[in-house]
Amino acid sequence: MTVREHIFLVGMAGCGKSTLGLRLAQALGLPFVDTDQRVSEIMGMTVNDIYTALGEEFFRNAETAVLAEMASVQPCVISTGEGTVLTEENITIMKNHGIILFIDRPLDQILSDIKMDRRPTLRGGTHEDVIEQYNARIGYYRYAADFHFDNSHGFQPGVVGLTELVTTILALPGYCKGGAL
Repeated sequence: MTVREHIFLVGMAGCGKSTLGLRLAQALGLPFVDTDQRVSEIMGMTVNDIYTALGEEFFRNAETAVLAEMASVQPCVISTGEGTVLTEENITIMKNHGIILFIDRPLDQILSDIKMDRRPTLRGGTHEDVIEQYNARIGYYRYAADFHFDNSHGFQPGVVGLTELVTTILALPGYCKGGAL
């Protein structure tokens, strides 16, 4: 199967973008890129250290630069940071260079798995902060997404389901954007 565009995964922290994305990339024979890791590699600092030393605005600008960089490379599966969709320029870059899949997972499952000390926007926070962030961002994920994937059934069914969804999308003429399967 020929993949002509990037596959961008968006969603809340703990929804499965990186774990499912890596497996999806392997199944499709594509490279996998995690934008948070890429920013970290470029800066030579952890994401948390970048936030602490340089601030969220700096990180968001670096994230946009990574998306622009990805626009010029071969198609791959790209797991984006949870706040990527907050910047309209990021959505434009993703829409112009691929399909955007919203990985959705019920809030109670996110709360049971999330490691807040690893999340710079939630570090030192409470479950109420996660709920607040989820409610503030859910509309952005839905707005940005070309397709929606329900990741509420566990890891293995998630891997299989996401791979089937993407395979179906890629088989559509022109990758018909704008729906849910």
